Amino acid sequence: MSYDLDENVADNSQSGTFPTITDTNEVDGHFGASATQSRIGVKATNADGVTFNVEGDFYGNGGGGFRLRHAYGSYNGILAGQTWSNYNSFVGNTPTVDFSGSAGNAGYQLRSAQLRYTSGPLSFSIEDPKGGGFDDSKDGMPAVTARLEDSAGGLSYSAAALVKQNSYDTGTQDDSAMGYAAFVAAKMALSDMISIQGALNYSDGANAYLYRSGGDDAYLDGTDLETISGYGGVIGTSISLGGGRSINIQYGMTQLDVDDLGATALERNSSAFVNYMWTPVNNVKMGVEYGYFASENQGGDDDDANRLMFAAQYNF
Repeated sequence: MSYDLDENVADNSQSGTFPTITDTNEVDGHFGASATQSRIGVKATNADGVTFNVEGDFYGNGGGGFRLRHAYGSYNGILAGQTWSNYNSFVGNTPTVDFSGSAGNAGYQLRSAQLRYTSGPLSFSIEDPKGGGFDDSKDGMPAVTARLEDSAGGLSYSAAALVKQNSYDTGTQDDSAMGYAAFVAAKMALSDMISIQGALNYSDGANAYLYRSGGDDAYLDGTDLETISGYGGVIGTSISLGGGRSINIQYGMTQLDVDDLGATALERNSSAFVNYMWTPVNNVKMGVEYGYFASENQGGDDDDANRLMFAAQYNF
């Protein structure tokens, strides 16, 4: 459940979205509650080492409708189906009550239909491409990704790269431009109680993979397709208090190069979270959180929103 101190920025799971800069008639104070994050699934591995996983939640159709999250099989390092994008890592994430998490988290942070091969810490995939944002866009090739994820002592780390094609075709005019993205993420355990973690991202023509940037991949300049670049990052710390209790603090942001798109083009998103989480018994987790969301456009207009959240999770 959530309470928005300013304008209502809750989505259908009560997670926070970024404020609408052009909204000049804001109404303060909004309460909401939801159970759409509830999930059900089946995962199994047979004697030959074949794994399958099917899982869904109730986030679909504006909230309450069943939504497929995972549906894949894997064998001997080869995975086919829908699951977390290979261009993604949770290594640098700080736990949040907010379902969607922070702007600037590493990579796509969502699921994608894909064919993936994994060998040790390395994995490669071809995936359903995401993005666009311009008229008459089309997908002519898959997104191609590569990722390294490993750990050494108290350090966990990940790095990944992605390439995709942006294209449009009106039937009489067409153009294409390649898009690229890369990230690095890491987590360092400073002690048994304290860790710091974060990520850095860069994209050019692939802003759908710059998490929560809200940016298009490209735009049409006459008949030419021009890519839009951006960058982002996130940093946080987790402090264990013992007894299943922890405090987490995180800040993240994204920035787009939209100087050619006019004063109303979205340029920057940023978010910050402070939460207290606790596990009173096994398979039960609760948390309270303060969240801050801010947006700014190219012309300098901005808006922000403050909100409080509480969540309880029961696993069985």
